[in-house]
Amino acid sequence: MTESIITLTDENFESNIKHSTILVDFWASWCAPCNMVAPLVEEIAREYQDKIKVGKLNVDDNQVTAADFGIVSIPTIIIFKNGREEARIVGVVPKDRITEKIEYIVNR
Repeated sequence: MTESIITLTDENFESNIKHSTILVDFWASWCAPCNMVAPLVEEIAREYQDKIKVGKLNVDDNQVTAADFGIVSIPTIIIFKNGREEARIVGVVPKDRITEKIEYIVNR
């Protein structure tokens, strides 16, 4: 995992999303589609490190937060701005679909 990606947990989730723009990848190690999205998330973390934070939350290890956000399918990517959900993407999507949402949220 890229060093610029934050490992999110039930304990640190709230403090990491509260005062920033952050893309959160909800995933699990056994999930093949999650493993397909992981390299895209790593690329985005590198390319957007000056604009947003990027975090990953393992839904198996952090079931409280996953339940709080109604995560029923993975991978799910949620982009938060100052603690509020701004965009949600479920499933495997092209990188440009994710970056379009990031650009829209960051630039408004």
